[in-house]
Amino acid sequence: MSNWECGVCGYVHKEGAPPEKCPICDAPAKMFTEVKEEAKKVAKADNEEASRQGTKPVDSAARRWRCTVCGYVHTGAEPPETCPVCDAPKTMFVEIDAEGKALTEVTAVEAEPVPDKEKEPQATTSLFDKFVKLTLRTHLHPMMVHFPNGILPVVVVFLGLSVFFNIVSLETAAYYNLIFVLAMLPLVLLTGFIEWQKRYRGARSAIFITKIACSLIILTLVNILVFWRLIDEGVVAEGSPSRLIYLGVAVATLGTAAFAGHLGGKLAFGSRKD
Repeated sequence: MSNWECGVCGYVHKEGAPPEKCPICDAPAKMFTEVKEEAKKVAKADNEEASRQGTKPVDSAARRWRCTVCGYVHTGAEPPETCPVCDAPKTMFVEIDAEGKALTEVTAVEAEPVPDKEKEPQATTSLFDKFVKLTLRTHLHPMMVHFPNGILPVVVVFLGLSVFFNIVSLETAAYYNLIFVLAMLPLVLLTGFIEWQKRYRGARSAIFITKIACSLIILTLVNILVFWRLIDEGVVAEGSPSRLIYLGVAVATLGTAAFAGHLGGKLAFGSRKD
């Protein structure tokens, strides 16, 4: 009989295989990792060594591991196979002490050789490098995301009122708001790419691939809304056969943005226990 530990809440399942979902937090079976006998043997050996030296025994089950991608902290004999927050692989975890200091290093990423300052001239910092540092230091991406995400609900409401109550002024207001959203999207995508590459090490896990796909879908849909209205000013006018389709595209844009925001929140707050 094997012991299977939930990588989200720490629940231990004592059966031959992990459950379909965790009875505590509903995490799927893939979030369970087997507590191997080797870990128990290592813990026993560590405890015997600690007893000989007169030090405190080591509890391997209480070891703490931090995901270097999103910061999720896992408690157990070894890190989970994949991070339950960002899906980063096991190799991206480092062991930490009680104060949160790393005891190990990520083996999957090799350190770059330090250049000889006497042989190589010091490179000047480009304007883009300064922008990258500013983006990471001030968390520019979350700030930029709030602008289009806050305006898109207004666009949908204005378009809905215009379609069902024939209020032309609200349709015009929605169009100008869409232009502003389109103007903001390049900066949102650029800062998001920088965050992904620098803060999250360009991890190609499911959550990041989904967020990138959502961003590209939003960019495409907003372009359709803006240029469709630019070409056909009466697309939402009374009697137009395309008015409901246009409204549907706007709703789809809002829904995609909301889902991308949900994934962003999971990355930012998913490692919290409360």
